[in-house]
This record gives sequence, structure tokens and C-alpha cells, in this order.
Amino acid sequence: MDYFIGIDIGTTSTKAVAFSSTGVVLAKQSSGYPILHPQENQSEQNPQEILKAVIQCLTGIAKQLPHDVAVLISFSAAMHSLILMDVNDQPLTNCIIWADNRAGELAVALKQTPQGEKYYHSTGVPIHAMSPLCKMFWFKKNEPLFFSKCSKFIGIKEFVFHRLFGKYIVDTAIASATGLLNSTELQWEADILADLGIEKNHLSTIVPCPHIEYLRTEIQSNTAEQLKAFKETAFVVGSSDGALANLGSGATAAGSMAVTIGTSSAARVVTSQPITDKSMRTFCYHLNGEQYILGGASSNGAIVIQWLKEQLLKDKTAYDEFINLATNVAAGSDKLLLLPYILGERAPLWNPDARGVYFSLDIKHTTAHLVRAAMESVVYNVYSIGKILMEKSPVTTIYANGGFTESPLWVQMLADTFNLPVNVIAVEECSALGAVMVGMQALALPYTMEIAVGKTYLPDQSNHQIYQRQCAKMERLYELVKAEF
Repeated sequence: MDYFIGIDIGTTSTKAVAFSSTGVVLAKQSSGYPILHPQENQSEQNPQEILKAVIQCLTGIAKQLPHDVAVLISFSAAMHSLILMDVNDQPLTNCIIWADNRAGELAVALKQTPQGEKYYHSTGVPIHAMSPLCKMFWFKKNEPLFFSKCSKFIGIKEFVFHRLFGKYIVDTAIASATGLLNSTELQWEADILADLGIEKNHLSTIVPCPHIEYLRTEIQSNTAEQLKAFKETAFVVGSSDGALANLGSGATAAGSMAVTIGTSSAARVVTSQPITDKSMRTFCYHLNGEQYILGGASSNGAIVIQWLKEQLLKDKTAYDEFINLATNVAAGSDKLLLLPYILGERAPLWNPDARGVYFSLDIKHTTAHLVRAAMESVVYNVYSIGKILMEKSPVTTIYANGGFTESPLWVQMLADTFNLPVNVIAVEECSALGAVMVGMQALALPYTMEIAVGKTYLPDQSNHQIYQRQCAKMERLYELVKAEF
């Protein structure tokens, strides 16, 4: 039987999912890796470990389906990563990920200038420490030796592709999140490159999302040997994780919004053209073809719950059991509120200095209150992003994906806060499914996959009123304390 692999290179793990031609999940494989924090405000990963995880996931799928044929492997990947490569194609740095805030002060200063505003409206990428653009300016200023030695500035997907195919290529979706790509022309922006003092040959060759490559057995012989099961398989470059989550969840039509809560969180809608925001609050990245995603990404999703469980409370119970503590507390957490910005914040604040605050604690509050307030705070922050998007495009239905969908309570919070129905897709890994959809387009295969809704959550009006008050309080609280950060 033929099967189709979507592989998603994420922040904490790489996941591969094999689908049948009708969208049935046939096999899954995942491999995790740590985030390194060598200094304050720095978040990095070892690119070799991520490459190893990609290979492990693919070989794992091949072992699970030994008698079947992989028609294609299509890629999804997290955005905003940066690796400096030398002339011998070896990394000068680790993979610096979206959560890295070393360029925070630089980004804040740049955002206030006409130059920063010009960059944003040209590329659709907010001026923030997350963007490769700001990271590159930081290296030019603070690590000029590394900057001068750099032969290529790439992201993690490009690193993997180079090791597999022996060439530096980048899809328009990942490129559009660098802050270096003109969002209308989908080409490297000459003025920005000139300001950085680099040439186009310092960057990867731009290819469309359905671009196809095949393994080259004459290079990276060890890698080729490990992936020998895929020597005839088409490798499709694919798109970005956020863009593909919209595609794979079915949230591409007018009136639909995709909400993802995994390690981080995001809200996104699909448009037919690049759209920027006068106040520079939202991003606009390429998805595929004539589709773009308009949205905002928060640095703080389920990582907040993980921090609360592992770091603050030192809780040893299972994750599901810990989350379920929140069922013992009513909506609004008895007025307990959390500012969830433990990693600084991207949308909607764009403030790398923002930090977490538990507010209104009193003697009646328990561990369960802390848990529920944390879960609610993540949803409130997504809602603050969603409100901006709904100013530009009315939304009638939310399509939810990400690890939080395993908690019915958490999804219900989302429905109640937005006062909109929320569809949870039956396939958990929507980005992987979206990647396969792009792959089938690349091979001109007839599309027969169905995006099945697993469950629909309807809003509770009484809870909605409570959450509206808490959301407004959260916004006021941030304004009162932001100068203290």
C-alpha cells in the first residue's frame, strides 16, 4: 500500500505521521531534544540532534510499515530559527530558536524607527527578537567575528535539507518569516540585505513550497544508508508549521480561524494577499501559492503549565492528572489571574521584557486554582490576538489543534472566551497533514483526504461573561506593571 509522510520539525520534538491516501493515520514516530539556555535570554538547540531526530522519525516509520511504499515525505518546520554556517558548511552557532531574546533591546529600539516600520510593512514580520533579521543585526553588532566568518545564514529546515540533498534551499513560507523576504514579490529584499551588509549568496535559494528533491546517494553516505528505504521517495520542501496547521485543520475558508496551543500558541486566519497592521501587532507570512496567513504568535502556551508543574510546584503526578486539577475550580479561578509571560512575549505585546505575575492570591487559593488560572491565562492571551484578527476579518468558527486539545476543559475555555464554536480536528498533527496536502499538490496527485472534525465545543454564555471580565483585568494589569519589567 502507498503511504504519505508529513514530518513536523518542532520546538521540542520532531514528529512524523504516515497517512493513507484517504487521510487515515497509519503510523507515528517522534523524537525529542532539549532547549539549551547558555546565557540569560538565550534559547538554542543543537542542529545535529534535530537532524538525528528527523532521521530517527523517518526510519521509525519505515520499520512500522516495512511492506508498504512511501510516495512522498513533505516537511513542516518551526519558523524564525537561525544558524550561522561557515565556508565548509559547518555550523558556527547552535540553532537559535524563536524563543531567544538576546536581540530584545535592539529590536525594541529598531521598532521605534522609520526603518523598522519600513521593514515590517515590506516583510510582514514584526520587529522582535524572535526574527532572524533582528538576530542577524545582533550578531553584526555583538559578535562581528562570527558574522564575518558566516558563509550562509539559514534556518533548521535548510540545515536538514543541506544534509539530505547537498544544497541550500528554502521554501517561500519559511523565508517569509525571516524578516528578509519581500512579502509581495517573495524574493529577498535588497534594501534589507544592504543594511545588513550581506549578499543574496549568503542566503538559501528560494523555492516554492511544492518543490521536490530526491536523496543523493553520493553525499552524506551514512545518512543515505539510514534512509535507504526512501531512495525512490519524493521529498517535498513544504511550508511552515503555523501555515500548515491552518491547511491541515481546514481553517482556510472565510470566517474560520485556527488556534494552536502547543509549547507556544497562535491564532491565524488565511488571506489571499499580504496584509500588515498599522500598529505592527500582527504577522503576515506566506502559506503556499496565493495564500497567506495573518495572525499572531505568543511565546507562552503549554510551556506555562510545564513550568508551573515542574519548576514552581515540583509536582510529580502525570501531566493529565495535573491538568485535571483545574476541574475542581469554577471559571475565573475565584479572581486569581496570571500574566503568563514567562518567556517574554511576542503577540500581542511584542515585549521581550514582559514577565509572569500571579495576581490577587489569597488564602483560599489552592494548587488547583494555580493550575486553572494558568490554563485560562494562555487562552486569554490567544483571545487578545484573536480580537485583532477579528477586527480585520469576521470569524464564525475556530479550528483548534495542538496538544491542548487533549484536555476537553481547556478547549471549552477557548470556546467560552471567544464565544464561538470550536472544532477539534480528529487528526492531532494538523501541520503534518497540511504538509502531506502540499506534497500531493507537488506530485499532482488527486486529493482524496478528508479533514474530519472529532468534536465541536459550543460556548457557555455565563462563563463567557466571567472570562470577558478577566481578560479586561489582564490587559489593565499588564499596562499597570509593564514599566516595572
